[in-house]
Amino acid sequence: MSTTHSGNVLIINAHQYYPFSEGKLNAALADKAITLLEGKGYNTRVVTMAEEYDVDEQLAHHQWADIVILQTPCNWMGVPWSFKKYMDEVYTAGMGGALCAGDGRTEDAPKENYGTGGTLTDVKYMMSITFNAPEESFSVSDEFFEGKSVDDLMFPMHMNFKFFGMTPMETFACFDVMKNGDIENDFKRFEAHINRHF
Repeated sequence: MSTTHSGNVLIINAHQYYPFSEGKLNAALADKAITLLEGKGYNTRVVTMAEEYDVDEQLAHHQWADIVILQTPCNWMGVPWSFKKYMDEVYTAGMGGALCAGDGRTEDAPKENYGTGGTLTDVKYMMSITFNAPEESFSVSDEFFEGKSVDDLMFPMHMNFKFFGMTPMETFACFDVMKNGDIENDFKRFEAHINRHF
């Protein structure tokens, strides 16, 4: 017997089109999330970087959401430039109270409480990331990432969400998607991940 939930989930597909990476996997994962979550009774909204967006509408989406899923490839050790532009426009506009009330400091204590001004304290977030890198490049200490984790690499994104007061859920990752992809297994793992956390 499946449990019915209720809640609002904003899915951000941060993929940026490149000739060598068309974004089919990120789009498929976003679609899979919609199907799985709506099947559980959640309401979903999706924004993609390929589409025009209105800043005020995006702020309203973040205020509407109980959970935000960031579906993104890792490009040059971070998020794609089009999502960085989205953050520069939408998240900066949200500093007036929609996402945070400044940076949390006061005139009385200018050196304390930086990053505590977030107004989305009831909102969770989950990152789902696709990598060209194999999983072993993270998990083996003498490989490229020197034993650091996916969450270590994505620390700036975690801090952006923390700045808004949001709470992290477990990160999901697909590895080696361009050279040795195992997409069928990735979809099974993604479904299990969603079922475990939602």
